[in-house]
Amino acid sequence: MSSLLGSSAAATSSPWIPIRRPSFLTSTTPPPPSPPPSKFFKFHSSSPSHSPPSSSCFRVVCSSGGTEGTSRSSSDAAARESKFVLHDALESSGIHTSHAREGREGFCAQIRKLSDIERETSISINSCVDLGKTALYIAAEDDSLVSHSSVPLPVDAFIERLDDLSVGYCSHYNSSYRSSPEKFLESLERYLYGTKGFRRTHSRNQSEPRALYLHSVLTHRSGSIAMLSLIYSELLKMLRMWGLVDFDVEIFFPHDLHSLPRGYDKQKSKESDQPHIITSQTLLLEILKNLKNAFWPFQHDHTRSLFLWAAHAANCIDKSNIAEESGFQLASAKAARHRLERGVWTSVRFGDMRRALSACERLILLDTDAKELRDYSILLYHCGFFEESLQYLKLYQDTKDSSLKSQSADSLSSLEEDAVEKLMIRLNLILMEEGWSKPSHVRNYIGNNSEPW
Repeated sequence: MSSLLGSSAAATSSPWIPIRRPSFLTSTTPPPPSPPPSKFFKFHSSSPSHSPPSSSCFRVVCSSGGTEGTSRSSSDAAARESKFVLHDALESSGIHTSHAREGREGFCAQIRKLSDIERETSISINSCVDLGKTALYIAAEDDSLVSHSSVPLPVDAFIERLDDLSVGYCSHYNSSYRSSPEKFLESLERYLYGTKGFRRTHSRNQSEPRALYLHSVLTHRSGSIAMLSLIYSELLKMLRMWGLVDFDVEIFFPHDLHSLPRGYDKQKSKESDQPHIITSQTLLLEILKNLKNAFWPFQHDHTRSLFLWAAHAANCIDKSNIAEESGFQLASAKAARHRLERGVWTSVRFGDMRRALSACERLILLDTDAKELRDYSILLYHCGFFEESLQYLKLYQDTKDSSLKSQSADSLSSLEEDAVEKLMIRLNLILMEEGWSKPSHVRNYIGNNSEPW
């Protein structure tokens, strides 16, 4: 029972564990199971049709999935309402989130256009979804969350800057480049990586977050492989619209740590190129997962999942399965906790809860992996939103059970599933306690930080 109910050691390892922990009942009887949903999640606004939707009122909707070529959000299946927490929690702390909500609504407006076909379409092909705008709406929301600026990120201005790259190439263009696709692509890459000086960074941690946001990459010309691929694809699309590209181009997305995105003639592609073709959905996943990894609020390495480190901090995992922390790490954690409680966010070790939550919420909306519900749930637990945490954890379990019927149990991590079960029992015990109420100190963990990034 001690492993289920937590310990003081676990509380000190995470700055988001509520200071006042409710006492638990001894019963471990879970509530009756809810009916399992179907495979896919959808999002709709719970606002009336004549009112602009609020990003905190989106519902996670379960349905059997759309037909090929149609948008998943068009399903008429019954909905299971699950409100997102982040924006409302910040509002309750006195932080205005109107600009963050606008950024989220812009993101949702774009991904609603993602049909099943477009999700699997290469980023080098013109489509209904404006990937540049989508990435800038992501940046606009996160900028508002951490800077608390009264002025929103100028999305349109950065769209113009992205378009200016295409206009700038025209002055470098020579008609001789049309003699072969190879010469044209060589000139394009000399312009992008030479003349304009775009380069790749290899850091995914919080020490260089600007490499993960499109507006910063356009400004500093240094970014992640996902951002450089997006810029390359947007450049190609504009040049195709102007008639400068009259052949099928594919973008080679490298999986090593040093190479840059390169274009090649699709007619000369090889079978080995197939794993390096990136689709619209894959690119958005890469962008959002980079942000989630960078700002995940718990120490982690690449040998274990983000969820397991959060579960370890919540004492939902057998410590014998986790390497013991050194005295230096424990001292760093204690010092970081003290700084965070005073509103000073200076520790890379503990990431950024707000941007981790926003990344999780957008990944849920993108609707590709049920594990995003699980990861979002454990962050809500650390913030003290126990009721919402349990709601998303149940939704994860129902969806997992529904979608993995034909798969063997070995395909799931037994360690992760054990942690899920322990977290589920603990949340049920918390909510069964008479007189339980939400903590009043959530602001300490989400809203008390005005430092720009």
